[in-house]
Order: sequence, then C-alpha cells, then structure tokens
Amino acid sequence: MASKLPVICVVDDDAAVRGALKFALEVEGLDVRVFDGAASLLNDPDLRSCGCLVIDYRMPATDGLELIGVLRARGIVAPAILITGRANRELRIRAQKLGIHCLLEKPLSDDALLDSIRSALARFRPS
Repeated sequence: MASKLPVICVVDDDAAVRGALKFALEVEGLDVRVFDGAASLLNDPDLRSCGCLVIDYRMPATDGLELIGVLRARGIVAPAILITGRANRELRIRAQKLGIHCLLEKPLSDDALLDSIRSALARFRPS
C-alpha cells in the first residue's frame, strides 16, 4: 500500500486564487486543503497534518508573515511558501528571518510552485 501523501495547506483570502491553486496542485496528485485566512487555518483541528504551507502575504486581519510567526510559536514547523504580488527587499529579509522555505511572486507559474513544494517536502521530514 502506498504511503499517504503529505497535505498541502493553502491559505489565501481570494476564493479564485484558492480554487485555482487547489485545482493545479490536485491535478499533480497532491492532497490539498484550502483556507480563507489565518483564523480558519489556526482553528483547523487537523492543522498538524499540514506537510507544507502555501500562504498569501496580503490578507486582512493577519498577514502571511504574522500567521507563520503564530504557527511557529505553536510548534508547527512545516515548511512555508509565501506568495505575494510584490516582493521587496524588506519582505524578503523578514521572510528569511522566519525561516520561510521560499517566497514566490504572483502571477505564479505552476512549475515554480510545484518545484518549491517538492523541494520543501524533500527537506522536511517530520519525526
């Protein structure tokens, strides 16, 4: 029997982006769950099953970097990929300090996102 695939958790406040990412990743055979913001992810009882996080930077209430900080404080160490419409030097530095696996700019290429997810999953092996 094949091992269970890691869950990819996508957090984006834009329903169209969530749907497109879910579709593109599921076509590649990945197990994907989507969330409309920080609160819905943080309230998920299966949060620890996330093998990789794909998180939008600009969201209402809690931005992507703040969300990753909260996750790390809660002991969630799954690799995170931050997506944004505009990545400046300051954002890249802040992301690096939080240990974000990578930062990708929108519009996302399916290949760039898939390569980043595969790289993150290969480097992260939960105990």
